[in-house]
Order: sequence, then structure tokens, then C-alpha cells
Amino acid sequence: MKFLHLADLHIGKSLGEFDLIEDQKFILNQIIDIAVKNNIDAVLIAGDIYDKSIPSESAVRLFDYFLCQLAKKEMNTFIISGNHDSDERMNFGSNLFRANNLFISAKYEGGLFKQVVEDSYGMVNIYLMPFIKASQVRHFYPEEDITTYDDAVRVALEKSNINSKERNVLVAHQFVAGRTSAPRLGGSESAATQTVGLIEKVGVDCFKDFDYVALGHIHTAQPVERKEIRYAGSPIKYSVSEAEQNKFVTIVDLGNKGDVNIKLEPLRPMRDLRHIKGQLKQLLAKENISKQEDFIYVTLTDEESMDHAMSIFQQYYPNTVRIEYENSHTKELQQLDISLATEKKTFTEMVSDFYKLIYGCEISSEELKLMREVAREVGMADETH
Repeated sequence: MKFLHLADLHIGKSLGEFDLIEDQKFILNQIIDIAVKNNIDAVLIAGDIYDKSIPSESAVRLFDYFLCQLAKKEMNTFIISGNHDSDERMNFGSNLFRANNLFISAKYEGGLFKQVVEDSYGMVNIYLMPFIKASQVRHFYPEEDITTYDDAVRVALEKSNINSKERNVLVAHQFVAGRTSAPRLGGSESAATQTVGLIEKVGVDCFKDFDYVALGHIHTAQPVERKEIRYAGSPIKYSVSEAEQNKFVTIVDLGNKGDVNIKLEPLRPMRDLRHIKGQLKQLLAKENISKQEDFIYVTLTDEESMDHAMSIFQQYYPNTVRIEYENSHTKELQQLDISLATEKKTFTEMVSDFYKLIYGCEISSEELKLMREVAREVGMADETH
């Protein structure tokens, strides 16, 4: 059986003032072509379908178009919600969709959705685990000791009675880390994921009973400790830090029990995202200008700021997203900002300020306790106040 593993579509996302809907439609059409060319049996979409919990009309229309195309090709499609998605909106129509082999699990209800599919080797169990938090699982199992994301995932899986002798596939959207290292971030993940990922961390050993784990949440395509536990990555570059990355779709060929082959198919964007760095005259010299429709991030190294630099660049690169400076003055300011940000602040005050900045509310005592424990574990903080 062949699966196509996707995640982190973030339909409706923009780069600065530039709408990406046409770029996203271009890449989704490319994915459909890849699925047809490779005789894909099922498509697994591991969360963050939309960029916002209340997506725009154009974003909803594009995802509807994508699903209709997959249905026309008679491909089974399995979808979970991510942390960017609205549980209720993603669940809408899910019972009706099953008639067209479209299976959606957007909200944890005390057990994992399971669908059994069949190929020439027998039965394959596909489990769907939408993005879950400790509080959600604790609601259904108050007798269990559940305080962390890792606890929550372990209990959710234990309560699902996975038969390790059968072929099992899991679709999940969590921050999964190996025993000795965390996954490489793409850069376009939310600020919360990038900075408090240790609190969200789920141990890779949770998934020992699965032949393949289709992960979402991290935007860089990569395996986690073993090749069968894998982040698909986002299909489009959503951050300047991803400028040097190549984007792929993951194709999984599941044979007999224990026989899993993985192939990466490259994706070609309609407009690439590039980062160029240097002095203005050098960057805009005729011999250095190329691919003018790409999205461009500019780092100018001129010592003096240029008036109307953005309008100058957009004459050559109309999709210039951002211009910043890197010179002796900005380096001095950066060092000054870091020292002022932490001056006379305790660890608790810094964490509380950051949490309020990200989430718009005060951090709970339970979350603050977890932050202290993680900080001590990695040697970041010694005080407990």
C-alpha cells in the first residue's frame, strides 16, 4: 500500500503583504500529479490545514478544491487537526465525508479514530490522533497521572489497545523528539513552538507499536530517530530561515509487516523564496539580478541606511517581502536589547512576560512549574521564584 504523507499546508498564509493562495494552489496541483504518477492509495494530512483557526473564504475554497480532486482520483484521505486549526470547523461534515473515503479526526474524544484498509498483504490499521494537550486527555482519564504532553500521548495510545503484531500507521501532530536530540525547526513554526517546544516534547519511544508515524508540526522534513517516524515538513517555504531548504512530499510504500520503503518527491514552487545579502549597489547590479518574481528577503550590509530602499528593490523584485540591515550599528543595538531585556528580571518574570506576549494571557501555575522543571533540566535556571 502506498501513502502520500503531507502536513502543515497552512492554507491562507501570507508572506508580509503577499497572498500565497495561488502559490498554494500551484503546489497542491503538483501534489495531485505526484499522487497519480505514483499510484497512491491514500493521502495522510498531519494537521495545520489552515494557517488560522478561522480561515478565509479563499482558503476554505482551495482546500475544498484539493479534497474534491483527491476524491475524483478515488484516493482515501485521512486528515487530523493541528494546533492552528479549529476543532469544530475541521469536524464539520466529517460523517458525511466518509462516504467519499474522506476521514477526519479533529477533536480528541477519549479514543483514537481507527480505519482499517486492505491491500495484497492484508489489513492495515490507520489511527488518527489530532493535536492534543494534557488537559484534554485528563478530562477523559482523571485517574491517570497526566501533566505533560508526553503523558497525554502515552495515555491516549495505551487506551487505544494497539496490536503491535499488526500493521499500524499513525497520523499525529505533536512535538516529537528523539532520546538525544530535538527535531530541526524550519523557522516558520509559531513562536510558541520554537521557544517552549521542550514543554510540548513527546518521546519518540511512544510510537514503538507503529510501522509508520506520519507527523506534522515541524516545517522541516526529517525523520525522528528512525526513518519510519517522520515529519513531512511544509510544502512551501514560509520563512526566510527556510530559504536554503528543498521541499518534498513523502511517499511511503508499506509492504509486509516491518517492510517500509520511503521516497521523497521534490516540489517545485511557483515562486521561490530567496534571501540575498550584500550592499545595495552590488545586489542590484545587472549581472546579479535573476528570478525577479521570487519572494525576496534582503539583508543590506551598507553602513548607512538608504531612503526608500523598499521601493527601490521592488522596481527590480516586485515581491520583496522585507529589508533589514546588518552592520556595525545594528550589531551594537542587538547586544544592547539583549542586556536590557534580562536586566534585573528573575526567571519567573521573564517566562511570565514571554507567555503573556505569545498567548495574551497569564501563565498558569501548572505551566510555570513545568517551565521551571525544564529550565533546570537543561541548566537554564537555578532559582525557583
